[in-house]
Amino acid sequence: MRFSVLKRQAAAVLVSLALAAPVLAQDMFAPRIYVNDRAITNYEIAQRALFLRVLRAPGNPEEEALKALTEDRLRQTEAERLGIKLAEADLNAGMSEFASRANLTVDEFAAELGKAGIAPETFRDFVAAGVLWRQVVRARFLGQVPISEADIDEALEAATRPRALQVLVSELVIPAPEGKEEAALAQAQELSDTLSGEGAFAAAARRYSASATAGAGGRLDWLPLANLPAAIGQQILALDAGEVSDPVSVPGAVVLFLLRDVAVDKTAEPISVSIDWVEFLVPDDAAEIARLRAKADNCDMLMGEAKGLPEDRMTRQTTGTGEIPGDVGLELAKLDPGETSVALTRGGYRRMLMLCGRTPVLEPMPTRDQVREQVINQKLEGMAEGYMEELRAAAIIREP
Repeated sequence: MRFSVLKRQAAAVLVSLALAAPVLAQDMFAPRIYVNDRAITNYEIAQRALFLRVLRAPGNPEEEALKALTEDRLRQTEAERLGIKLAEADLNAGMSEFASRANLTVDEFAAELGKAGIAPETFRDFVAAGVLWRQVVRARFLGQVPISEADIDEALEAATRPRALQVLVSELVIPAPEGKEEAALAQAQELSDTLSGEGAFAAAARRYSASATAGAGGRLDWLPLANLPAAIGQQILALDAGEVSDPVSVPGAVVLFLLRDVAVDKTAEPISVSIDWVEFLVPDDAAEIARLRAKADNCDMLMGEAKGLPEDRMTRQTTGTGEIPGDVGLELAKLDPGETSVALTRGGYRRMLMLCGRTPVLEPMPTRDQVREQVINQKLEGMAEGYMEELRAAAIIREP
């Protein structure tokens, strides 16, 4: 997480909330709404809105905060009705798992949130509601989830070949320079909400995208899913053909994707991929870039061009896709070995990225018990959505 940027974003949200809703400044701890006689205060909404912004959740922060807190109250009420209480050990495990996504401990994560004005209780309550709800859903539906051996066989096959998928997508890249992240995210969210179909997306890409693909309506060639950063791949796979993704924040930009097609290579091995790549900071000069491209056909040759330059001008790394920044990962995904991209910049330089190679990495096969649990969780997630709608319909939700 880039918390230095996120702190500024959170502060901006706090200011906007104060301006948009003067009642918050008058009495932050006054109830905004009651859900089955459980109050939700202005303070809780402001805190959750800040937290959602730090997480870069899509949508209006205050609206999404009120919706999420309303659902949290419904979850708490239902847990009490079923006699389910959250154990401290389960809560601590949930908080640790969440903080680990940012490669931080719970205390480190809470400290970073504190710098953005977010109280530790806000993080704790957020995680507690989610963990408690999973326990409620399992208690309510676990005995009603039929899992056959055929279900496990099908899921096991899918799990062992997730990297065999290829996706055909279009991209729309909106620059987000420092200090203008909010505006870029808002623009991307508006486009995500309003664009429908490939024609509209292509027209928007030609008008707004900063990528080299803008002239082609953002269209990319087939990309193996293994080449993409995991966060981007997950967003794309959640789409139907012709659907536009939620905004994906990467360093210096916000990206939208439109899924055009998905294909499966059934002959592919079950692999993840290790990426060997070079970054060379070069002058933003078309002639110099053309010279380097003509002279360097591979990474060793390109590295030879950095002799005599400061060490920080040239780096070579071998990393998994999950360890590569999203903006770099997206550019590398488009390259074959020996090809370069100069779409990104840093400190007045063009970042010449060259792909040296991709190495398949065999992953351990999941056990049938692990797959069974995954299938159960997937089915429970579907049931949980209907469950929440029932609770919402039966609830008494009122303003003071």
